[in-house]
Amino acid sequence: MPAALPPLRDVITRHGLSASKALGQNFLFDEQLLDRIAAIPGSLDGQQVLEIGPGPGGLTRALLRAGAQVTAIEMDRRCLPALAELADVFPGQLRVIEGDATRVDHGLTGPFHVVANLPYNVGTALLVGWLGGQDWPPQWASLTLMFQLEVAQRIVAESGSDAYGRLAILSQWRCQARIAMKVHRSAFTPPPKVMSAVIHLSPAAMPHGVSARVLERVTEAAFGQRRKMLRQSLKGVPGALAALESLGIDPQRRAETLRVDEFVAIARELSKAT
Repeated sequence: MPAALPPLRDVITRHGLSASKALGQNFLFDEQLLDRIAAIPGSLDGQQVLEIGPGPGGLTRALLRAGAQVTAIEMDRRCLPALAELADVFPGQLRVIEGDATRVDHGLTGPFHVVANLPYNVGTALLVGWLGGQDWPPQWASLTLMFQLEVAQRIVAESGSDAYGRLAILSQWRCQARIAMKVHRSAFTPPPKVMSAVIHLSPAAMPHGVSARVLERVTEAAFGQRRKMLRQSLKGVPGALAALESLGIDPQRRAETLRVDEFVAIARELSKAT
């Protein structure tokens, strides 16, 4: 760490900062842990990185130490002076945008990595946004994101498990997804009530002939009534029952028993008619 950079706890005390429950904030102080998170995507030296919700800049420091060119989006203006101090210590490496990450344009063009200790209240929505859309591969090169452990398990879940659902399919149908590390609640200030985990997603090939919009519609219908048989949950999706028949998928199965590739096959059949 540059000599001019004081300990993060001192920065927080000096600026009178505290984690906002309304903003889903939980601060991390462990420099070694933060460096490990920043290392998950691989070398970031000279790479563009988008960080959401940097707060007082704990993870931001680690990204800057790794040589990244960081664009950080922060809506809590209390944290902006602390981030400005970081920008002074790492000249030319940090650009801070004040605003809501679900609304503001970060202005980056690919490839860029997303690395973030996401605020819990917007994390899933942001992930679905990054995973959505027909354009593939995306502009982002990888996603390294902190979630509640329960959400992380839903992202990497396999068919047949209780955690398996829409989030697993949207994450896995054209990405490689894994839990990179678990983080104990005691690592945070204040400690959240649940354990956390860092997930890492990297884009894979786009399955041929499949509309992302169609897949999203199919999974929404199937898991909207996950305890019902497919013949019931998918009857409102035009052509879905015929697709099951043509693919040899038993309509008496329930959504959680279908593998990701089976959902992709259904979406491919339906995409032919769109």
